[in-house]
Amino acid sequence: MLDPNRWFTEIDEDNHSAFSLQIKRKLHEEQTPFQKIEIYETVGFGNLMVIDGFVMLSSRDNFLYHEMMTHPVLYSHPDPKRVWIIGGGDCGSLQEVLKHPEVENAIQIEIDERVTRLSERYFPELCQANDDPRAQLKFEDGIQWVREAPAGSVDVIIVDSTDPLGPGEGLFTEGFYRDCLRCLGDDGLLIQQSESPLFHPHILHPMRKAMKAAGFREVKTLFFPQPVYPSGWWSGTVAAKTAIGQPREADILDKPFPTRYYNLDIHRAAFAAPNCFLEAVAREEN
Repeated sequence: MLDPNRWFTEIDEDNHSAFSLQIKRKLHEEQTPFQKIEIYETVGFGNLMVIDGFVMLSSRDNFLYHEMMTHPVLYSHPDPKRVWIIGGGDCGSLQEVLKHPEVENAIQIEIDERVTRLSERYFPELCQANDDPRAQLKFEDGIQWVREAPAGSVDVIIVDSTDPLGPGEGLFTEGFYRDCLRCLGDDGLLIQQSESPLFHPHILHPMRKAMKAAGFREVKTLFFPQPVYPSGWWSGTVAAKTAIGQPREADILDKPFPTRYYNLDIHRAAFAAPNCFLEAVAREEN
């Protein structure tokens, strides 16, 4: 919602809260076959992408999300050569994945090609790896992709989805997780953005239960700040076919690329759950 005083505001009626950014101008608006996409230039957060009225990313703080949705899970896998990104059309997660020299192939499966093409125009800093020979951009239904893919054909799946509405709704189901489990190799890991632990426990905890019901042996949630998302506190949930391994500490300390948020201490700390979350898990999942 853009008011006459040039503020974009996302209102969260369920939690009686709102988040606003001051806007210089609207750069783009279109209705795709899947969703409405708006791009704004803000005063303090760079460019802003909004989908169906919900903030997706800003230039200023997207690194928090993209680093935490990729590096913890990749450094928890012993040898992540094959990676899929379901969603992630802004290409920020793809770019972070391809910073890992051990990754041989990264496939991004995004249902709406316009998200990627607009990101190339308005967020070019996130799309610098799009021409990497290890990258493949597929504009297809990620649910169908996983359903039809061969068993054991991927090491890490990153579900970089929108909220569980519209095109993203089917990515939060037991059936989808069961298909992911089948596609993963022996040490396979999945991570999915799992909303705000403060505002969205009604999404996060059923999601964790569905992962376990699908057959994942271990499920752990990691936490990180994300100012432009509701509550400013966000999460990703990791599910392991066998176990979530200890981080490859030597590789993290010697990683051949810079990060702005992620490091070894952040990796360890991100999986430390506060009591309010642990108590909710005990109530909802037992």
